[in-house]
Amino acid sequence: MISRSPDSVPPYAMALVSADSRIAELLTELHQLIKQTQEERSRSEHNLVNIQKTHERMQTENKISPYYRTKLRGLYTTAKADAEAECNILRKALDKIAEIKSLLEERRIAAKIAGLYNDSEPPRKTMRRGVLMTLLQQSAMTLPLWIGKPGDKPPPLCGAIPASGDYVAKPGDKVAARVKAVDGDEQWILAEVVSYSHATNKYEVDDIDEEGKERHTLSRRRIIPLPQWKANPETDPEALFQKEQLVLALYPQTTCFYRALIHTPPQRPQDDYSVLFEDTSYADGYSPPLNVAQRYVVACKEPKKK
Repeated sequence: MISRSPDSVPPYAMALVSADSRIAELLTELHQLIKQTQEERSRSEHNLVNIQKTHERMQTENKISPYYRTKLRGLYTTAKADAEAECNILRKALDKIAEIKSLLEERRIAAKIAGLYNDSEPPRKTMRRGVLMTLLQQSAMTLPLWIGKPGDKPPPLCGAIPASGDYVAKPGDKVAARVKAVDGDEQWILAEVVSYSHATNKYEVDDIDEEGKERHTLSRRRIIPLPQWKANPETDPEALFQKEQLVLALYPQTTCFYRALIHTPPQRPQDDYSVLFEDTSYADGYSPPLNVAQRYVVACKEPKKK
């Protein structure tokens, strides 16, 4: 058997091994944090039961004595500290999950590069459309919800908040890209960033629906980064598009973005937008309401059609 020296191992292969090792470490750390969360919750349960029993006694006696006031103040102070401790552990767990997802994405890109350089395997077949649609739906469902600390404002790319002016999308990021179609018309498609050149200020992106087949070189103004967090309507409603606001939304079961008006913003964190797509086949020029996930709704800079 011929052994390969470390120097001859391709960089992308080393990246795969490194990512796998780090992911295993993070999963172990995440497991420990989940156990800590449960322990913290079990520990604080006794205090919450005491709060409930104290309120029941006060109702039975129909009075609020100085004793009960002092007792409740102490119990609520402890409950607040317990909740903050559990919250801190959960935030650490969310950070681990975010890092794992990032590494999995880096691993996918490294594996993709490895596939491009592997001559022993035949070219990969285009993904079946049904599988692609399922993956897009899963991507929308697993988009993390922004959970800030009290007083924190949602960051760029949370819900409707656009990217900062100097933001550069990373390889693997999903974007809305304006390209020329076969018939010469321009359309907005769902694409994946391959690279960005600071020398030319241009992106190379792959059409998500034609993976490995069609690559586009586009200027920054033809790229709109997709949200990286869902906005919570209950805590950050200002980070959502509002009713009748003009947007670009991914038409259901397609990989193209079209102009639409917001019909109803999400009311709960798990809700989608309800949008009205521009459609001249309807008398009022708009389709019936259709649901589109936060992941696939971005600002439209073009003016409304009169």
